[in-house]
Formats: sequence, structure tokens, C-alpha cells
Amino acid sequence: MSMYNVVEIEEEIRKNLIEAAKLSGMTNTEITKQAGLSVSMFTDYKNKGKLPSLVNFAILCKILDVSADEILGIKD
Repeated sequence: MSMYNVVEIEEEIRKNLIEAAKLSGMTNTEITKQAGLSVSMFTDYKNKGKLPSLVNFAILCKILDVSADEILGIKD
């Protein structure tokens, strides 16, 4: 049984979310408006290591047109 480093996994998710937001071509304001999030909440996801709730995560994946697997770093 392998042990997973939670901090590393969280950092990978955060990094992938930031990259997906950049690649979307949308501003943070556009993303948050579509997602129904505050800009400060989205900034916390990007800068303070906080992770979105499962529902917000799903919404962000749809808005950013990216799979959950990509953001989570799950590879086939």
C-alpha cells in the first residue's frame, strides 16, 4: 500500500487549476462570474492553497472546459 503526500496532491491540483484558468483565456472576473464565486474565493484557490468544494470544482471544470482528471492529475 503506497502512502500519498496530501500536500503534494493539493499543490498539484492548485497548479493544474491555475494553468487551466490561464489556458481558458478568461479573466478571473469572467471565471468567477460564470461560476457564481467571489473573486476573493477564486483568488484563495489560486494563492492560498485552499481547494474548492466538490460542487465548485465541478463548476470550474465545466467553465474551464477541462476534465476533473486533468485538474486532479490523474493519468491513464
